[in-house]
Amino acid sequence: MREYIYVLKLIPRLYEEKNWTNEDQDIVGQHFIRLKNYCDKGQVITAGKTDREDEKGFGIVIFKEENDEKAEAFKNEDPAIMHGIMTAEVFPYRTALGIDGRSI
Repeated sequence: MREYIYVLKLIPRLYEEKNWTNEDQDIVGQHFIRLKNYCDKGQVITAGKTDREDEKGFGIVIFKEENDEKAEAFKNEDPAIMHGIMTAEVFPYRTALGIDGRSI
């Protein structure tokens, strides 16, 4: 298994809180539950987001997958991506340092 990262960006409509619908909130809930389930299984290493919800804000998911194609599929199966409220790009990634003392 290799490490990958995908970087998420909100679509511009959602930069303002007043534009969020109940459906958007439900999708983000599904997104969170999916990531938590994969975190519990050990496939997602970490996930989080900046405090900004504008064009400079972003989220990340660092995860493990077998190859580039499966990493792309993992990203594309994210409910926020599937339902079009976020965009994302996936990259191969390698943790150099971490809380568990790993280093290259």
